[in-house]
Formats: sequence, C-alpha cells, structure tokens
Amino acid sequence: MTPVKGYEKKLEDFFPMQRRCSNCLGCKFVPYEKIKSNRFGRNCPSIWYYNFNTYSARGRFQMGQNLIEDGTVGFEGKALDVIFNCQSCGACDIGCKVTRFNLEPLAHNIALKERAVELGKAPAELKALTALLKSQKTMIPGAKKTDRAKWASGLKLKDLSAGKASAEYAFFPGCQYAYDKELQQKAKLYVQTLKKAGVDLGYLGGADMCCGGRAKQMGFKNAFEAQAKAMAAVWKKAGIKKIVTPCSDCYHAIKRQYAAIGIEVEVVHAVELIADLIKAGKLKLKKANDITVTYHDPCHLGRLGEGFIPWNGTEKKILNQVHTWEPARPRYAGIDGVYDAPREILAAIPGLRLVEMERIRENSWCCGAGGGCSVSNPEYAGAVASERVTEAQATGADAIVTACPWCEKNLSGESSENGTYMEVVDIIDLVAKAL
Repeated sequence: MTPVKGYEKKLEDFFPMQRRCSNCLGCKFVPYEKIKSNRFGRNCPSIWYYNFNTYSARGRFQMGQNLIEDGTVGFEGKALDVIFNCQSCGACDIGCKVTRFNLEPLAHNIALKERAVELGKAPAELKALTALLKSQKTMIPGAKKTDRAKWASGLKLKDLSAGKASAEYAFFPGCQYAYDKELQQKAKLYVQTLKKAGVDLGYLGGADMCCGGRAKQMGFKNAFEAQAKAMAAVWKKAGIKKIVTPCSDCYHAIKRQYAAIGIEVEVVHAVELIADLIKAGKLKLKKANDITVTYHDPCHLGRLGEGFIPWNGTEKKILNQVHTWEPARPRYAGIDGVYDAPREILAAIPGLRLVEMERIRENSWCCGAGGGCSVSNPEYAGAVASERVTEAQATGADAIVTACPWCEKNLSGESSENGTYMEVVDIIDLVAKAL
C-alpha cells in the first residue's frame, strides 16, 4: 500500500489556505443561486447548530491558523469541541468550490482532527470506537467479529474468502447491514434482488470486516490505513476485482479514501447496479405502490461519491495575486456523485410519486451521523436529523427514502421541529415490493 504522492497534507500545509479564506459565507449557506428559501438555506450542520463563527469552515481556518502560527489557541477545551463536532459531510467544501475554488475546508477539518488525535486529545467515545475497530474489525458498539457473517444465513452465497470460489461481484454489506437486526433483513433483500436479476454474487464470509472509512472521518488516520491495508489483503487473497455495496460510507471509503492511499478496486453502489438492471429489463418493477416519497441524498454517495483523481502539482501565483496550479488540480465539486440512479429506480416504480426537498444532490443536508458525531454527541446528531425530517415534511411526502444505512438509522425515530415523525424507508424495500 503506497499513498498517492501529494495526497497527504499535514495541518501546517494548510497555512496559506487558512490565510486566503475571504469570509465569503460559502461554507455556511447553500450556493445562493440554489437557495429556495431562507428557512432551508443553510448547508453546514455545525454552524447551524452552534451559531458561532468558529464552528464554520471559516472559523476553523482561523482557529487552525492560531493553532500553528502563534499558539494563542491550544488543542483543549472549546477548541476540541469545535474540531470534533464536524460530521465531515463536505457541505462546506462544496459551497467553497462554488465561491472560491482554491480552498479545501473538508481536508482541513480532517487535518485538525488528525492533529488532535496525534496529541491524544480525541473524545473518549471515538477512541473506544477505534479500539473496537482493532479488536473486532468494526466500529459498531457491542458487535463481535464472530457474528459478522450471520446476516447472510440462508442466502447460499458463495464464500470467496479462500480464493477457491469466484463471482463477478463480491457483496460488501458494511457494518450496519451486517450487525443491525433490522438492517440485516434489508441486506438480504439487496442480495435476493440482485440474484433474481442474474447477478453473479459472492461474499467474504467470516473474513469480511469494516472498511474503516469512518475512522478517517474522525481523524484516526493510522487506524484507517491499517484497516484499509488489512481489507485489501483479504480482497487480494480472494481474487476480488469488483465490489457491490449498499452502504454509502463503504462506497466513499473504497472509491475515494482507498484510492488515495494506493488501493484500487472497482466498486459500485447497489443502487447503480439495480438502476442498470432495470434499464436492461433484467428487473421488472410491476406492482404499483401508491405512495409519495422524498429522497434523501446521503453525503458519501452524493457529493462525496466522486472518484479519486491523483494530482501532484505545484501551486503558483499569477502576478503575485491569483492562485493557480500546474498542472490543473482536480476539483471535487460534488456534481458527479450518485444522484440519478436512485431517482431512476423510484421513477420506475408504478404509482410512486417523488417530491424533492429544497436541499438535494450536492447541496443535500447531512443526516447528522457522520464523523462519529452520532456516538460522541448524539444530541447534536439528533438535532441535525430533526432538521432534515422537518424539511422532508415540508414536501408533503409520506416517507423519506434513502440509500444509506447510517442515514436510515439516524433519521429514524427523530421528530421534526413540530414534534411529529416520518417513516424512513430503505430504497430496497420499495424495489422488493414492486417486483
């Protein structure tokens, strides 16, 4: 495993960027041409909830500058609160790409976390999760490695782990689908649906484990890289070339985070594959479902679902003013995430009506679960989820549909601002009903 040259940045490497931030507010609001109302015009959960500038990407740039320049702020107290109450959802990054182009607030936020972790200053709850990752190969509290493959009971999936069997795709469920009792049933539906369409599937049996992507979101760089290396070794032994996963976090981790450290394997999200099977006529959705739904774009499937592009150029200035790069630097603006596939699936279900929320696609509002916040600060994560339920209710829909188990878990059971609830549905439930 060799990290792509130029990928890793230390906190000090962001110093020029910290100074360039012009306080344009792009990290706080949906891009102005996309705002439909003042009520749902915010993009960053952190600044929305805490309502203090330091909790924005702009504020974190300032704080980072103070941390590395003059020591007026230390990695303690309120600074740690600011650093770790960030879902790493990337909304600030997308807003910044529209207004500034040359800043990387998401990477900077993660670099702040990584430095705090290096100093041993991470929240105890997050340290416990990474300890669990090391001992049980998952970050689901209470889960055990010995139970990892139980979700697949009765499916008769080929076990690819020993390299003696082969399949076109290895089904990689992700930790939530593997361990959560309710979500296990949805993992089964994904497998049954794909097999019904003739997809050649296998899985890793007891060798399956966490992708480790959430450790990177939380700032535990070494834990993430160790887990990614272990996962890559399992894939190599099994001879796996293509992976299909229903988990948006796993999709992002494999497509972007793994590629950035030199691990490359083809990965598709299950909704991409299902949408293609519907187009090809291999899945026919015939049964009507008289329901109105709204679709929640998961952060890691949508704006963070773009593939990694290696770059190792040089930053330059034109007339000592305008920052540019040679060669041109990749711009992750979120527009090439997975947005159409889930909507195409919903459009193919007879009788179903889709009504969109105001914040969708690359400007979607986070469910609140990212960056470990659902464990380290569940009150905050719940408030973020409640805001999304409020927005969903405003559409008049009967239910929220999503394609991410973390979103499904965090949105379920959260009421809107007026105290009422909405049903949260996995997209595979609707597909299964329509078959």
